[in-house]
Amino acid sequence: MTFFKTTTAVLFTLAATSGAFAQDVTLRFQHFVSPKSANPTYFMQPWADKIEADSNGRIKVELYPFMQLGGKAPNQYDLIRDGAVDGGWVIPGYQPGRFPEAEAMELPFMVTKSGEAASKAAWQFTEKYLMDDFKDVKVIAAHMHGPGIVHKKGAAIAEVEDFEGLKLRGPSRPATLLLDKMGATPIGMPVPAFPEALSKGVVDGGVITWEMSPSLKLNELTDSHTDVAGEKSLYNLYFIWAMNQAKYDSLPDDLKAVIDANSGLMASAWAGSAHDQGDVVGKAAMEADGNEIATLNEEQTARIRALGEEVTADWIAEMTEKGLDGAALVEDARAFVAGN
Repeated sequence: MTFFKTTTAVLFTLAATSGAFAQDVTLRFQHFVSPKSANPTYFMQPWADKIEADSNGRIKVELYPFMQLGGKAPNQYDLIRDGAVDGGWVIPGYQPGRFPEAEAMELPFMVTKSGEAASKAAWQFTEKYLMDDFKDVKVIAAHMHGPGIVHKKGAAIAEVEDFEGLKLRGPSRPATLLLDKMGATPIGMPVPAFPEALSKGVVDGGVITWEMSPSLKLNELTDSHTDVAGEKSLYNLYFIWAMNQAKYDSLPDDLKAVIDANSGLMASAWAGSAHDQGDVVGKAAMEADGNEIATLNEEQTARIRALGEEVTADWIAEMTEKGLDGAALVEDARAFVAGN
C-alpha cells in the first residue's frame, strides 16, 4: 500500500510538471463588424488560430462579431479595460477628444493607400506617443485600413463642388473636418449604423473602405464609389487590437510570451495587410454589380489636398492650445509613413 501511494504521488508530480495539468485559458475577443469582412477573415481568426497553435492548445481565443457580448462599438475600449470582455477591436476615434494624439495618423492624406505600410507606421507612432494613453489595456496591434473611398447614391464625385450639401457619414473627427471643408454635411457614426442610415435617407453616402462595402451591402445601397488620385489616402482610420491588462497579467509567463510573440509590429502589419486583401475583393464586388467606379483627376485631388492641409494646420493649432506639440506629432507621423 505504501509503495502504491508513493508511486501514485510520483506519477502525479511528473504529470503536473510535464504540462498535463497546465493551465488552459479561453479568451473572449469582441468586434463590431461581420465575421466575413476583411479584418476578421484575414487577421482576427488567423491570429486566434496562431495563438492556439503556438500555445499548444492551452489558449483558445473565441471571436464574437457584432458586439455579441454586449455594449456599443464606441465603448469598446472601456469594455476591455473593465474586463467585460477579454479583448477586442477598438477605434479610438469613436470617442472624439479622448485620445487626441492618435488623430495625427488620421489626418487627410497622411498615410499611403497600403494598409500594411500605414499600419507599420501606426505601430511606430503608437510606441512613441500612445502607450501612456492606452496604459489601461494591453495593446497587441495598432493599425490602419486601406484607402478611404467616397460611396454615395447617384453619380460619382467629379469635382470638389459635388460635395456641396451632401450628407455624408464620417468615422472620425479628422474625416468629418475634411468633409466639412469640402462643403458636405458630415454626420459622425460608427460603421454598424451606416447601412440603416443609408436605407432611411439619413445620409446620402459616406466614406469607408472598399473591403467593408460588400458586408454593408453598399452595392445595393449606393451607386458610385470615388477615390482620389495618387498614393495617399483621402482619409484613414486608426485601430487597436487590445486585451484586458489584468487578464494578460494573470497568464503564466510562457503564455504571456505567446501573446507577446504575436503582438507589436508584426501583428500590426498583419492587421493592415488584411485590409489590403479585403480591398481587392470589395472593389471587385462593387464592379461586378455594375456600380460606377471613379477616381478624381489630379487637379481636383490637389484641391482636396489643399483643404486637407487646412485641416492639418487647424489641428496642429488646436493641439498646441491643449498643451500638446501638434507640429511634432504631425512631423513624426509623416516620418514614420515615409519610412514604410
